[in-house]
Amino acid sequence: MGTLGRAVYTLGNWIRVTGQAMDRLGFQLQGSYYIQEQISRHRTLMNIFQKSPVVDKDAFIAPSASVIGDVQVGRGSSIWYGSVLRGDVNSISVGSGTNIQDNSLVHVAKSNLSGKVLPTIIGDNVTIGHSAVIHGCTIEDEAFVGMGATLLDGVVVEKHAMVAAGSLVRQNTRVPVGEVWAGNPAKFLRKLTDEEIAFISQSATNYINLAKVHAAENAKSLDEIELEKMLRKKFADVTRSMIR
Repeated sequence: MGTLGRAVYTLGNWIRVTGQAMDRLGFQLQGSYYIQEQISRHRTLMNIFQKSPVVDKDAFIAPSASVIGDVQVGRGSSIWYGSVLRGDVNSISVGSGTNIQDNSLVHVAKSNLSGKVLPTIIGDNVTIGHSAVIHGCTIEDEAFVGMGATLLDGVVVEKHAMVAAGSLVRQNTRVPVGEVWAGNPAKFLRKLTDEEIAFISQSATNYINLAKVHAAENAKSLDEIELEKMLRKKFADVTRSMIR
């Protein structure tokens, strides 16, 4: 992002924050006439400690996801429904073409017992399965973290490595390139096959394409959604009449 781009981004962010502040002030001025709002206060992108998420325009952030604070999300990456990326006491970096699937949690550590600073760094074309927990870790390009896996502080998952579903990887563990680790605590299971390495790459590509479909659907206006419902109903009625 160039100097002009940063300036425009900062101005846009300031306008949004100012609008939110005015909204809160309006509630206070209403006093006893204030009516409890019924809409959700959820914010997909949220500042914390004067840190703002920076998300590439071609990334997909699901409406129910939360991307908070010092977080960068690269081109073509996708953060799915219910996931939380909380970059409050340290930073989170997500590369390009990476998918972080539904209900996953990515957090950071200010430091560990040895005083090591622990941001979370996730590379390019990484797949992180549903409900994974990633805390103060480094996950290199084209690695795979299975559903429900937990990676603790200081873990490094090298390129083309895989953590099996449901595994617990203990602090400061390194999962070497081309290996599958599984269990609680996770240990070396076997080497990845060439087919599995190709699958990891294909999985990332599949999610890039799937994210485009979800992004388009979420971008539709209420009028567009209602029009589609009406057209589908008419098509179904015509189809039923032709069958009869």
